[in-house]
Amino acid sequence: MVKALYPGSFDPVHNGHVDIVERASKLVDELIVGVYDTPSKDLMFTTEERVDLFRESVTHLPNVRVQTFVGLAPNVARELGAEFILRGLRAGFDFELEFEMALMWRNVAPDIDVVCMMSSLAYQFVYSSRIKEVAKLGANVDNLVPAHVAAALKEKL
Repeated sequence: MVKALYPGSFDPVHNGHVDIVERASKLVDELIVGVYDTPSKDLMFTTEERVDLFRESVTHLPNVRVQTFVGLAPNVARELGAEFILRGLRAGFDFELEFEMALMWRNVAPDIDVVCMMSSLAYQFVYSSRIKEVAKLGANVDNLVPAHVAAALKEKL
């Protein structure tokens, strides 16, 4: 049984995240979305809200589960029995960041691989931080996030 961990803060989950999960779920027996409990960034949504928002976004995928995690992603992957960590890559900046992180994770856990999926063209510019920023400034982001996330953003703001 092939199992993968897709870790992130997902504050909030957006259509690019969902697209990666939908595509990756076809490649593995089980995909665990790991919502990082304690990221070093300002969060709009609590951990429980981020988990709930992501869960609702992937209810149509029976081999995907969403849970929180703490600690280093490769250690968590090993504990969960995941063979690899899944990451989504957008153009440009993401590659450098993800490459460095993958090398560090490889140093920590040589038995856990990192597999990157290219973001779909439609989501190359979609970032959670940018979504929050433009939503706070009154822009409509409904086409960038699932409908229930758009509603949650409006409620928060």
